[in-house]
Amino acid sequence: MALIPTTILTGFLGAGKTTLLNRILHENHGYKIAVIENEFGQESIDNEILLQETHEQIVEMNNGCICCTVRGDLITALSNLIAQKESGKIDFDRLVIETTGLANPGPVAQTFFVDEEAGLHYMLDAVVTVVDARHAMQQLDEHEEAQRQVGFADKILLSKTDLVNSEEVAQLKARLVNINPRASISISDFGQVAIGEVLDIKGFNLNAKLDLDPDFLQTEEHHHCDDHCEHEDHHHHHQHHKHEAHVDHHHSLHSDEIAAFVYKTNRPFNTEKLDYFLGGLVQVYGPRMLRYKGVLYMEHADRKVIFQGVHQIMGTDIGAKWSESEPKESKMVFIGKNLPKEIFIQGLEQCLV
Repeated sequence: MALIPTTILTGFLGAGKTTLLNRILHENHGYKIAVIENEFGQESIDNEILLQETHEQIVEMNNGCICCTVRGDLITALSNLIAQKESGKIDFDRLVIETTGLANPGPVAQTFFVDEEAGLHYMLDAVVTVVDARHAMQQLDEHEEAQRQVGFADKILLSKTDLVNSEEVAQLKARLVNINPRASISISDFGQVAIGEVLDIKGFNLNAKLDLDPDFLQTEEHHHCDDHCEHEDHHHHHQHHKHEAHVDHHHSLHSDEIAAFVYKTNRPFNTEKLDYFLGGLVQVYGPRMLRYKGVLYMEHADRKVIFQGVHQIMGTDIGAKWSESEPKESKMVFIGKNLPKEIFIQGLEQCLV
């Protein structure tokens, strides 16, 4: 049986997740979408859509979509949906999990990597975060959860842009890019967005396409290793690297705890050293590393190596062959909470050939 692409829909309280979800649930798009509302409180997706009961329930929509409220264990809900699908009681070919407005999407994403049964039936497609353009600046200032939701995103949908001016939208976009340069940003007022902006994004796939905001890369250009860097010893006491730039690009006045940085180099990595270093990073900083992803140029390899991770869970895959025309280089992005950028960069440079 084909793996069921799964989208985690997140966003802060009042961002517009419900509006977006209701539109998807009622639209004639040809998909049979199951929706799990990963909920611990008493509020459900929409009182008119879901029956108010305390146990898990499944409600079928007239367009073939299915709603299921979970007040408890997500893994159990995932298993129950598969059991009902296999028995022919319900049918669905996509899954959307809506988290609560205060949820950290990290543990939800990890479920698909740590639970064997979930991994057999579902494939995490993307984390889609709805951001309220009217209130996001204040929410990002005051709530780490809002920053985490942005940091985890593969796709950001801006809602309520009609309530702010274009300058405010531009400032917000700049801040979002600073927190997460790998998520593309689209407008989604009143839940109006193409279904292709929400489903089948393949943002979580290990593939060779590392999407990074080009403006962010320009601001980061002077961070990556110069060819004249020295690498004689393998301890972390180099003082001569030119990596002093702060992460407050775009002259932002906001010092978000969650931010991103990019590392680029055109020198190949030593496989053994890099494995050892990344393993150590994940052990020490894993809880603070929200998302990380990269295309790697490895010594003696004619193919790209793709890696990505969520917190302490990291995976690698062999990508496409390097083409004759493209420069061989590594590009890595790390998104996390107060990550010691200097240690990461100096350590990565110790791993170069």
